Amino acid sequence: MMEKEEIFSKVLRAGRRTYFFDVRATKADDYYLTITESKKFTNDDGSFHYKKHKIYIYKEDFSEFKDILSEMTDYIINEKGDEVISERHQKDFKKEYDDDTSKVTEPELKTPESFTDIDFDDI
Repeated sequence: MMEKEEIFSKVLRAGRRTYFFDVRATKADDYYLTITESKKFTNDDGSFHYKKHKIYIYKEDFSEFKDILSEMTDYIINEKGDEVISERHQKDFKKEYDDDTSKVTEPELKTPESFTDIDFDDI
């Protein structure tokens, strides 16, 4: 199926992911929705590339899709709240021990007694 240009579009930027919501027209000039997730990846050399995943939602599925999407998002919020709990998503995240200076100890100094006595005849 050949995609025509967008009739109506919205963009949601979310960190390194971007979501594109596009209304498109079929050959019969009926409308459907595409949702595209575009995710940015950085290569070792500093260059980057995007990976895209796209789903198509047709009018006959809108009602059920909307109901299930709403049910699933409500379930997640009700069970886990709307706070993001992943360290990777918290820009100012610090591990507990990073802030607790009371646990910082001096490095152990080595004394002559702490070394193992090795005789080259043993080798």
